[in-house]
Amino acid sequence: MLTHLLRRRSGINRSRTGGTVLESSAFWVESPNVGVLRREPLPQPGEGEVLVRTLYTGVSRGTEASVFSGQVPVSEFERMRAPYQDGDFPGPVKYGYLNVGVVDRGPESLRGRIVFTLFPHQSAFVVPADAVVPVPAGIPARRAVLAGAVETAVNVLWDARPLVGDRVSVIGAGMIGCCVARLLRGIPGVEVVLIDVNPARQAVADRLGVGFADAARPPGDRDIVINTSGSAAGLQLSLETVVTDGEVVEASWYGDRPVTLMLGADFHSRRLTIRSSQVGAVAASRRGNRSTRERLELALRLLHDPAYDAVLTGESSWRDLPEVMATLARGAPDVLCHTIVWGEPE
Repeated sequence: MLTHLLRRRSGINRSRTGGTVLESSAFWVESPNVGVLRREPLPQPGEGEVLVRTLYTGVSRGTEASVFSGQVPVSEFERMRAPYQDGDFPGPVKYGYLNVGVVDRGPESLRGRIVFTLFPHQSAFVVPADAVVPVPAGIPARRAVLAGAVETAVNVLWDARPLVGDRVSVIGAGMIGCCVARLLRGIPGVEVVLIDVNPARQAVADRLGVGFADAARPPGDRDIVINTSGSAAGLQLSLETVVTDGEVVEASWYGDRPVTLMLGADFHSRRLTIRSSQVGAVAASRRGNRSTRERLELALRLLHDPAYDAVLTGESSWRDLPEVMATLARGAPDVLCHTIVWGEPE
């Protein structure tokens, strides 16, 4: 059955000489704001490798919109590379890292398993067996695309180090902000509030079981404020609403956009701190005893929580990826994580 599906969905064709030629469909940013689908040959999986047939990919809207629009700064061309990126910024480049699929070929222990891989938008691919992480039983494949977002949220909290009973605000109710807020909810006594300029995010906050406030009326005196808004206004609001001697954790990524802050007024007299958080390395507080794989495995286990389905706000066929990415890059205020469906005949 798997061979039949692979032949239909991942492009297995017979050559004239009787050999097997593997092909896949992949999404590329051809140049800023121009996306295309390409057919690509695949190598035969060798010893210690797996052939994965993709079921779903997720669009990390903030980062991928910056990549699609050509907004990656030259200084970050190397640091911003995804693990299995092809090409270079600003393009042509194949970029992405939220992929859930089925292992069709490889070690017997993995064959037929649903796995998460930090691989771009592509219908099938070959990677080392240790590059895939099995999705725990009971977690729907579509929800599993959020593993990368929850992994980022775990790292943010390892940086933020909230304590029992803290009052914490998360500014920006996007994919990452929502995942951070849901994790915070599980800490005893923590009062967590999602803050956003879009009042429609109240419904998402309700599904996540956390408080919500409009950015025009935020609560103050917060022990920790985490900014995931991707906006200078969000970072400024963080500084204005954190307690004296408090810390703001900046988890946004701005690409090549400049950020202007008011660091006069009471910034110095209240002795405020801005700490950056980025998922590329394990947070310093855990770096000595947690690997990136352990962090990802933890994120996948956390996805047993069905509340994360609130973050999945739409889906499209892989055939529509060029148009979908262009729409998301232009701005889609109601989208959190948009999933791409690959489990259909090519």
